[in-house]
Formats: sequence, structure tokens, C-alpha cells
Amino acid sequence: MAGNSQRRGATRRVGSKKGPTVGTGGQSRKALQGKGPTPKAEDRTKHVAARRARAAAKQATSGAGGRPSSGRGPARSSRGTKGSTEMVAGRNPVVEALRAGVPVKALYVAARIDADERVREALKTAADLGVPLLEASKTDLDRLTNGAVHQGLALQIPAYEYAHPADLLDVAAQSGRPPLLVALDGVTDPRNLGAVVRSAAAFGGHGVIVPERRAAGMTASAWKTSAGAAARVPVARATNLTRALQELKKAGCFVVGLDAGGDVDLPDLEMATDPLVLVAGSEGKGLSRLVREECDAIVSIPMLSGTESLNAGVAAGVALYEVARRRGA
Repeated sequence: MAGNSQRRGATRRVGSKKGPTVGTGGQSRKALQGKGPTPKAEDRTKHVAARRARAAAKQATSGAGGRPSSGRGPARSSRGTKGSTEMVAGRNPVVEALRAGVPVKALYVAARIDADERVREALKTAADLGVPLLEASKTDLDRLTNGAVHQGLALQIPAYEYAHPADLLDVAAQSGRPPLLVALDGVTDPRNLGAVVRSAAAFGGHGVIVPERRAAGMTASAWKTSAGAAARVPVARATNLTRALQELKKAGCFVVGLDAGGDVDLPDLEMATDPLVLVAGSEGKGLSRLVREECDAIVSIPMLSGTESLNAGVAAGVALYEVARRRGA
């Protein structure tokens, strides 16, 4: 208020808490000095990067006495890169997955479930296969299946362990036959992947290669479509499909792309008896530009007029059959 400064006691006394303070005389300069560059994340004991580095070193140490390397770099298992676990929800999907031989970690059953024929079949099949049966509340099932309609049944599918593309050549060498591989370029439907795996098993294919990104993986749907063939034919995941094809070409394989506008008809393919990689693209976009440039030949499947294209599963199946016929399989 006006005139308050003239009121007795209105001014601060020198040396009060909020008044002028004595300087440090330079005694706090050390506190202002830098402590040097920030250490790397791996050097900070409590940082997540440091924990990962310690875990990797521990794993490398524990695996030092394991399987020897094949000479292509660090030793890797025949199925190296893991995906994520998957839940199959609903009575019909659960029964179909068990019938198809999809690998299962556990069968979750709701407490006080209203049993019908599908529930009884699922319980009996799981018991015959030695699958653990776990009772769960509706709340737990809702959480495990992310709110899907589970009808009191859910299967936990283990993570699929993918092979490395180079490992497929080892599989071919063990078979005593020229390599026959299938690569999928931009195929996002897991049922197409399952169909290709099934055709590869039927016609002597040694493996299937899929890109790591923007492509279908070995889900429960792919397992079911493969009708159990996924247990016999390895699926490899490539970080970069173009680079993987280049490596396979260096190893002596011919790369043949399947496209409706190809320059060569499938029955006229001269390299059918050679080490071969068949590449099928998506039905909508076909082969990507970079993958097409890596192909030694672009092959088309003769069709009646009016049929524009085949999906990847059908096209790969037809091409695998023709190659197997030419090889006398």
C-alpha cells in the first residue's frame, strides 16, 4: 500500500535472511568445474545398455563350448531370430490349431466353463499331446488375449525361431540335392506363407525366406495353413532381402523372379535343375524394383487370357511343381 515504506519495520534489516549476503570469496569455484565427458551408456553400471552388454557377454561365455561355427561368422543356431509369443483365442480357432499340430506352450481354460464338443475335444487333444492345462479367470483371459472373444479357451503359441538364410544351404547340402529355396517379397498374408511352406515340403524345397519387416511371419495362421509342414521346412528371416539374395548368388544359386510379365515361360526355364531361388512378390505390387534387379531371370506362368495374376502361395506352388518335375523328383 502507498506509504508502507514509511511504516516502522517495513524495511529489511541488513544481514536478514532475505537481505544482502556475504560472497563466498571464490570458495565454490570447484563446484563449477566440469567433471569431464559423459561416460558411454555401456560404462554406466545401472544403464540398460550396460545390463544388455553384461548379459550378452555372459551368454557368449556360456556358449563358448557349444556348437562350432560354420566359418561364416559367429556361430548361430539353425533357427536364430525369435518372434513374439501369440495367443489363439476362441473355441473353433483353438480346436483347429490343435488339429493342425501347431506347437503349443499351454492351454488356458476358463474356470466353470460351459463345456461343449469343442471344449471337450480341445481338452482331450491337449491332454494327449501333453500340453499343460491352466485354469484362468475371465479377467485373466481377457488380459492374455487383449480383449479378444475367447469363449473361455486360449492357446499360447511359442515364439517361432527363424533360421538364417545361409543355413538353408546347409539343409540342401545334407539332402544331397541342388538347393531349391523360395523367397517372398512383400507378402503380408500369413496364409500365403503357410501355403508356400506346404508346397515347399511337397515338392522338395529346402526352405523359405521372408524379410524381417513388412512381411508375414510364422504366426498360428501360417502354421495351420502349412498343415504341419512348418515343422519340417525351415523358414529364414532376412534383415535385408536384396542383400540375402546377393549372398545366395555368390554361393552359386540362380535367382528367378515370378511375374506375369516375365520374359521366359516357366516350362522353358533352363536353370530349373541348377541351384535355384524362386522369388514371389505380392499379388498387388509384385516384385520390388531392387529385388527384380537381382533376378537372373523373370519367369511367367502361362495362363488363359482373362486371368491377371496368381497370389504368392499359388504361384510358388506351381513353380515348385514344375522345377520338381524337371528335376525328376
